[in-house]
Amino acid sequence: MANNPIVNIFRVKELRERVIFTFIVLAVFRLGSVLTIPGINPQALTAYFDSLTRGNAFVDYMDFFAGGAFSNFSVFMLGVMPYISTQIIMQLALIIFPSLKRIAQEDGGQKKVQAWTRIGTVFVCLIQSLAVTVYATSIPGAIVLESDLAFKLIAMITVTTGTMITIWLGEQITARGIGNGISMIIFAGIIARLPAAVWELGRMVSNGDINIVFVIVVILMFVGIVALVVYEQQGQRKIPVHYAKRVIGRKIYGGQSTYIPFKINPSGVIPVIFASSFLQFPLQIATGFAPNVRWLNSLAAFLSPNGVWYNIILVLLIVFFAYFYTQVTLNPVEIAKNIRENGGSIPGIRTDKTEDYLQKVLNRLVLPGSLYLAVIAVLPTIIQNLFGFPQSISLLMGGTSLLILVGVDLDTMSQVEALLKTHYRDGLVKKGRIRSRNL
Repeated sequence: MANNPIVNIFRVKELRERVIFTFIVLAVFRLGSVLTIPGINPQALTAYFDSLTRGNAFVDYMDFFAGGAFSNFSVFMLGVMPYISTQIIMQLALIIFPSLKRIAQEDGGQKKVQAWTRIGTVFVCLIQSLAVTVYATSIPGAIVLESDLAFKLIAMITVTTGTMITIWLGEQITARGIGNGISMIIFAGIIARLPAAVWELGRMVSNGDINIVFVIVVILMFVGIVALVVYEQQGQRKIPVHYAKRVIGRKIYGGQSTYIPFKINPSGVIPVIFASSFLQFPLQIATGFAPNVRWLNSLAAFLSPNGVWYNIILVLLIVFFAYFYTQVTLNPVEIAKNIRENGGSIPGIRTDKTEDYLQKVLNRLVLPGSLYLAVIAVLPTIIQNLFGFPQSISLLMGGTSLLILVGVDLDTMSQVEALLKTHYRDGLVKKGRIRSRNL
């Protein structure tokens, strides 16, 4: 027990406080996920969703990111997705408009960008919450308030406030807990849905709705995919860099060789989260207003989460955001500039060709990495169509959920490992070293 890493976690005071704080915040998040917004009849919601024999593809998709909060019409029903959508828009704006980029690079510029992102999140929440109120009116007996206007105002304010509180909880986890807060919120929502999915799968097997052989094949497939995801997330390409000796005063600097680690998938699961969030916004707007607008009804059917076109657009967006996020976080021009300023060079590469070489290496890494993410992301639809699994189960047992679960778990383990090493404790693993994905 003396060298047990789990015991060591609770022996280190700082780490113990961080872990306990993270669990408390996640418990608060789960509590808010079951608190229904004012003016909604929970019994009518339960009866409506139970009456759907094959489930609702849109609701299952929204519940996947909110941990079941959407079908409960809770105060946290939108989760952190409006914030992520606004972040995408803001990052694109920084690239499109040079004046915004200059502001972001000034002293205190990042704080301004964060403030603009939060303000934009409020507007996105108001739009999405309005779509939610319209969607709620299509459910028989769901609204108990007599005034339709009063219900819309209360629901919009409640849902928007709940989303901003969720973002604040995520920031508290990042500052005082373990792991990336926003990712941990999504992680907790997926984990919370797993027991119900396993129970439903067992019930369908016992009733003969799904062949047990298909279940065994899919489980073995998932185990293999998890192993491949871990292997892919840990893999990296090392770019050697040699620094020349420099004499400054009486001291000699440089004269050593090191390397730049480029991961096989530099952007981690960010492209999958960005692509899903980017598609979620128009899907929710179209579905929410579909009963009243004919062309929005057609758009909602076109963007059905289990449809062909949705998955084609998802694959294209994953590839796009993989390149986009990699260029934002790993800018070859900035890396080459830092190498030259410190008297370094890449063996066999001319100094003026360093940017081109680094860009070429990144392109070769990003394309297969993004396609790998895209294939895993569309697995739920393939499983659903081939083996007859309901979407509520296939979404949680494969695709995006696997990427997020494995990625966030690796990130959290790397932080715990670093804190244990700092306090002269053994790490979580006896051999090797856990590398963070920088999510």
